[in-house]
Amino acid sequence: MSVFTVINPATALPIREVARASVDETDAAISRAVVAQRSWASLPPVARADALRSFARVVEAHIEELAQLEVLNSGHPIGSARWEASHVAQVLNFYAGAPERLSGQQIPVSGGLDVTFHEPYGVLGIIVPWNFPMTIASWGFAPALAAGNAVVLKPAELTPLTAIRLGELALLAGLPEGLFEVVTGSGSVVGQRFVSHPEVRKVVFTGSTSVGTDVAAGCARELKPVTLELGGKSANIVFADADLEKAAGSAPGAVFDNAGQDCCARSRILVERSVYDRFLALLEPAVQAWRVGDPADEATEMGPLISASHRSTVEGFLDGADVAFRGSAPSGDGFWFAPTVVLAGPADRIAREEVFGPVVAVLPFDDEADAIRLANDTVYGLAGSIWTENLGRAVRVSRGVKSGVLSVNSHSSVRYWTPFGGMKASGLGRELGPDAAEHFTETKNVFFATD
Repeated sequence: MSVFTVINPATALPIREVARASVDETDAAISRAVVAQRSWASLPPVARADALRSFARVVEAHIEELAQLEVLNSGHPIGSARWEASHVAQVLNFYAGAPERLSGQQIPVSGGLDVTFHEPYGVLGIIVPWNFPMTIASWGFAPALAAGNAVVLKPAELTPLTAIRLGELALLAGLPEGLFEVVTGSGSVVGQRFVSHPEVRKVVFTGSTSVGTDVAAGCARELKPVTLELGGKSANIVFADADLEKAAGSAPGAVFDNAGQDCCARSRILVERSVYDRFLALLEPAVQAWRVGDPADEATEMGPLISASHRSTVEGFLDGADVAFRGSAPSGDGFWFAPTVVLAGPADRIAREEVFGPVVAVLPFDDEADAIRLANDTVYGLAGSIWTENLGRAVRVSRGVKSGVLSVNSHSSVRYWTPFGGMKASGLGRELGPDAAEHFTETKNVFFATD
């Protein structure tokens, strides 16, 4: 088995070597999951629910360990990392309620009784990105397990450590061997095998739109269901009647959280022209006050970018850009990048493509219709924010903007107990919310003749 080296992005130093699985090793993990799933699905729903609650309790007992691993491997600030680890336990607890609520339907028919059942797919392949390794993994494996499936999870090569530990904690909690397999390795080998293996009956992918398109095409050839949560170029729309101080003060967190490495980042700020200059004047001190530094420091709000190559990609977006102002960042080892505000026009690359870094483009608009037009002038449709004191305008604009998740006078995006989906090139939607477990099952209809 070959290996790859995991790097600490805050220091650029190696952490440890991790196995890179082959096709045969991936197949072996899938085979173990097939066997485990049969027994898991046959358990009474209350037994699966209890097992998931036990998993949650074990995660809760290891929150600090998981958080420190995320700081080391992903460069997430410690406060954020603790929240992310806690979030995994909360997601498990929430979806532990699903096994006993996967109720079918009784449909009125003549001559008999027609009922539906929710049957698990079997084995699911879940491919997780490097930006939020724990949280995004839990959004897939928790409802999938609750629905009676087994999970084979592939973390990103850059950030596999918390996923590996979660696999170990699942066993410690008493989940059956093989039920929750973590397979480390490259997407071209492990991820591709999820797509092509006949025993993997559904694939859940979070990542770039370009790779997601390939995953979808591969699954289509296999007639295999797929969930895709892809890129974003989300708009943060600020109207003249908004609380400008609050909108400007919160804008850095909306785009620079996780160093902008967030598909829901509000990476375009659209500001009504009459308050454009005023908003920029309020935004500048908020950006310069954004604390970038050692992710182990409790005061840090933003850590490094994930890798040297990704930093080069982000830097490339500033070529020829009109930089208005920047924050500060450490200059030592590590993949540091200062928060940056760019003035842009609608046709500029910085206003159209996903940067996936701490860079935000600010554009003026003239009126409500213009704001909606600009917000929709992108291939993406994942998230966004609307700032206004006018309730009618908030409703009109939220209906007009083509995005899966929007917030008014807030930058809150994703909750595991509410739906989360994307429009256009942002994907086919993430199955969260109270009915999420149903999306990890197939519907079976049975007619019982009574004549």
